[in-house]
Amino acid sequence: MSSLIQLAIPVFFVLIALEAFVAARREREIADARDTASSLALGVGSVLVGLAWGGVAFAAYTALYTHRVFVLSSTWSVFALALVADDFAYYWFHRLHHEVRLFWAAHVTHHSSQRYNLSTALRQSWTPMTALPFFAPLAWLGIDPALLITVHSINLLYQFWIHTELIGRCPAWLEAVFNTPSHHRVHHGANPRYLDRNYAGILILWDRLFGTFEAETEPVRFGLTKNVATHHPVRLAFHEFAAIARDVWRARSWSARLGHLLAPPGWRPDLGDGVRASAHARSPGRAVAGGETQPA
Repeated sequence: MSSLIQLAIPVFFVLIALEAFVAARREREIADARDTASSLALGVGSVLVGLAWGGVAFAAYTALYTHRVFVLSSTWSVFALALVADDFAYYWFHRLHHEVRLFWAAHVTHHSSQRYNLSTALRQSWTPMTALPFFAPLAWLGIDPALLITVHSINLLYQFWIHTELIGRCPAWLEAVFNTPSHHRVHHGANPRYLDRNYAGILILWDRLFGTFEAETEPVRFGLTKNVATHHPVRLAFHEFAAIARDVWRARSWSARLGHLLAPPGWRPDLGDGVRASAHARSPGRAVAGGETQPA
């Protein structure tokens, strides 16, 4: 899914270095060496897993495309349609990866840093398989698999620049329509008012339309409501899957087991079915091998 992403890797490193230089000139401490190293390691792992998984995803897209509902021509209007459709699918992919714990386990890695800089954009999941159900229907609707991969790569490339503290508010028209550093800082915030907000990829319009928008009105506290005290990339990639496995193993009923898998993060059997905990958008904060959680 990522020929464009792979081509952009050298640019990522140049921009990360430039951000660090500008931060130093402004006397802003926005990065930590170990945290940045973890983000880069997770990024490398994500690319390697993506190379292997990309072929499977492309095969799935192609199989669905052979049974497509609509036959679309190769025009700029279709390209624009595909870009918007992918962004719409991304909104729901992203939202449900916060609202369903099994999906959250795949996504929590990206939120595990208490820093917010361009290297954080590379802190990605090693389990991209959970994305397939959200984007595969676009191929069935008639978007060519190659075009689908291209527009999805563009979506991910766009999101790189919004992971920074050094850019404040953008012009009002941009803030109204597009995802910006300000909007995405909110999404990475552990502040109670910022939880479960601003899921947009490119267009913030989806959040405004579906009631999940929140403007940046107070300083952002980055990370999880209960942070994972480790920089080990393997633990960061899989700690929530391990926590789910422990909860499922210890559960006393099948309904509780399903709750630990499919209810929102923070759900507990004693809270009752369908009730979310106050930490609903972040890791439940269990101990992780090699470290303990701590308040955000």
